[in-house]
Amino acid sequence: MKILLAPSETKKEGGTHSFDIASLLFESLTPARQNLLHHYMNLLQQGNMQTLSKLFGLKKEADILTYKKEIIHEPTMKAITRYTGVAFDYLGYDTLDNQAQTYVDHNVILFSNLFGPIKASNFIPNYKLKQGESIDNIKPEKFYHEHAASLMEAYLKNEEILDLRAGFYDKFYKPSKPYTTLKFIKDGKVVSHWAKAYRGIVLREIAKAKVSSIEDFMKLPIENLSIHEIQTKKNKTEIIYNIDK
Repeated sequence: MKILLAPSETKKEGGTHSFDIASLLFESLTPARQNLLHHYMNLLQQGNMQTLSKLFGLKKEADILTYKKEIIHEPTMKAITRYTGVAFDYLGYDTLDNQAQTYVDHNVILFSNLFGPIKASNFIPNYKLKQGESIDNIKPEKFYHEHAASLMEAYLKNEEILDLRAGFYDKFYKPSKPYTTLKFIKDGKVVSHWAKAYRGIVLREIAKAKVSSIEDFMKLPIENLSIHEIQTKKNKTEIIYNIDK
């Protein structure tokens, strides 16, 4: 079973390893990644503050200047520890034991707005790119759909898929085979912001239990969550959880 996860716009600084773009998931995607990265670096070098403010989704000049750098020479860390948004906080990767961390490393695929689909264990530098923003008139979601969607299809051919991403990332890749998603409701209403937290909580429990199939996942007890309904439409199965707390 492979788990698809959205990235976070907030990231941890620092790192140790040097960046090797060819080490990311799908080595054959390296030329395309290098092409997009080249456009990104050109914008960083030549773009004015207004352009970079839009690209980064930042307003303060000091914050913008923090990301105006040669990221290919920046230190890297595992993607799963680089991202620091709500889902990643609730996953708490650093507090998992070695076996659970290894499970995440091997089974979680992230969808970076700059690098496309990457493994949780891939080492990436700190970067800034607002979701949905174009790079030199190139929309990353369309770019990676064109260059990587077929690679994802082949990679996941013999895998069950649990898709924990926000809907935006369907633009990068939407499975053509059966896959499973989650929805969370509380007091009869769909939860939006806190859905990120519960995705992190669910992923943490999956990793701790080293779940290998959707069937086993559906049997997994998760504190404060109970299955309310399961809906299947075409190739998408949606598990609707009720938040009991």
